[in-house]
Amino acid sequence: MKNRWLIAAILFFTMLTTTTQAADRLQIHYTLSFPEAQAHYTDVEMDIAGITGPAIDLKMAVWTPGSYLVREFARNIESVSAEVNGQPLRIAKINKNTWHVELNGATTVKVRYRIYCFEISVRTPFVDTRHGFISSAAVFIYPAGGLDQPATISIKPYAGWTTVSTSLDMVGDDQFTLASPNYDILFDSPIEVGTQDVTHFNVDGVKYELAMCLGGNYDKPRLVKDLTKMVQEETAIFGENPNHRYVFIVHNYNKSGGGLEHLSSTVLGATRNGYTDEATYERFLSLCAHEHFHLWNVKRLRPFVLGPFNYEQENYTTDLWIAEGFTNYYDNLVVHRMALYTQQNYLGQIGGDINNIENAPGNLVQPVADASFDAWIKYYRPNENSPNATVSYYAKGSVAAMMLDLEIIHDSQGQYSLDDVMSYTYNEFYKKQQRGYTDAEFKQALEKFAGKNLDEFYSRYIYGTAAIDYDRYLGYAGFKLVDELAESNTPALGISITAVNARPVISSVQRGSAAWVDGLNVNDEIVAIDGETFTELSAMLAYKTVGQQVKVTVIRDGQHIVLPVTLKRNATRRYRILSIETPTAQQMAVRNVWLKQSN
Repeated sequence: MKNRWLIAAILFFTMLTTTTQAADRLQIHYTLSFPEAQAHYTDVEMDIAGITGPAIDLKMAVWTPGSYLVREFARNIESVSAEVNGQPLRIAKINKNTWHVELNGATTVKVRYRIYCFEISVRTPFVDTRHGFISSAAVFIYPAGGLDQPATISIKPYAGWTTVSTSLDMVGDDQFTLASPNYDILFDSPIEVGTQDVTHFNVDGVKYELAMCLGGNYDKPRLVKDLTKMVQEETAIFGENPNHRYVFIVHNYNKSGGGLEHLSSTVLGATRNGYTDEATYERFLSLCAHEHFHLWNVKRLRPFVLGPFNYEQENYTTDLWIAEGFTNYYDNLVVHRMALYTQQNYLGQIGGDINNIENAPGNLVQPVADASFDAWIKYYRPNENSPNATVSYYAKGSVAAMMLDLEIIHDSQGQYSLDDVMSYTYNEFYKKQQRGYTDAEFKQALEKFAGKNLDEFYSRYIYGTAAIDYDRYLGYAGFKLVDELAESNTPALGISITAVNARPVISSVQRGSAAWVDGLNVNDEIVAIDGETFTELSAMLAYKTVGQQVKVTVIRDGQHIVLPVTLKRNATRRYRILSIETPTAQQMAVRNVWLKQSN
């Protein structure tokens, strides 16, 4: 009981001091060092001056913008201490991401802590003797109520590290001393420290930096040429580039991918020796185009809840299908406009998104608006049943963008396209009104250029799970969707199998499949089919027929079970987009606007 009263008192006092702290103009300085880089540690000293209250609370963000999952960054913090003039101060952790420091009349405090940095991703810090990647939201503790406070950062590099890459401004000419005007900027500005290969180039007055980390077989002149063209294509959509400087940080690993957008930079994962493979290189450029497009779509043109951020909890929106899905649509479209994707290749990329959607039964279960809202608990935490219950807001948002683009081009007789919607909303909400948009406002912008009400579209495809009429929208441009497996009648169980200690174990069961209906389970080890020792699934079903019953022997929880399963037709679809035989002049006009390429 005494402990409960003590905690309650501390929490109450925290509430009283938070307002004061927010009003204080603090002087905050961080020093980062890496004395045990080989063990993946970053050591942080945080010096705070100008405190007027009797105590200060310090917090750690629980997530990083652009990656919609509470990741609990405080779990990697060790050895937190506080002192003033060499004398220790009482510091107590009062919840999962907050430390309360009693100042005993002091107006300054030095806080020390260590962070374990050993998760390779674009959103988490990683340190070894080769380089240090500082994902800022996961590294810098901040004063409660003080997100508007400026800060400076000094970096003491590990032996041999010579270079810093970040969108933060240097203090003077010292690349190892940086400044941030507030924590929103700091948390949106990752820092790379090491021996990265840095190239600078200029695109229409905007300074760009390409930092290639950990080697690779890239062709630097070609990369600069293609990135320049990509930047120009995307800038043309919005009418301006809002940056003075932008940084690409590329981590080249043996096999990697993915990216995370930031206000004036991005972090990308790439395959170190994949640049000489044309398909891999084109995918990398598409990734660059995706993250760079975010500097407009989501970092500035954004759903109203996505900034200013609450770094301590989820920030919900139903519009990730726009923020991520539209960006997913434009990344491949931009590469096509650069004349790097042929028309056939580009249509193949769209076909890939359609296959992704239509081969996931969850497409008919979860509306894409709900998928956006539930990203925090579902998209980043998939399980064996996720394909049956969820849809990707990336893929379905991308297809929705394509449908809307074609609808606008068709209905306006080529006068407008989705480009006009993006430019209009960027100027209206980011520049003119200086705020995010609501669901209704973005819909109204789409309607403005479509020239009609889109209630039915939203009801069917955004808030509903109706089957998409692909041929209607593709037909505007003289294309059709063809399922290459439509005539097949091969039997299937509807399962995926993974080898676990060389044993065939079911890893997923498709909704509505034979396995689903007749009770095969994830984690069942398949022993035999019709009494024959299991070898390879397709081979064992090769001479079976749809509607035939087979007996599947499995080991479940240590017990042998024999299940009668009636085979169903393989429901897998393989779609391709093809031109109709004789497109009309109107269809070709839409096609030419949609699939235009630069000279």
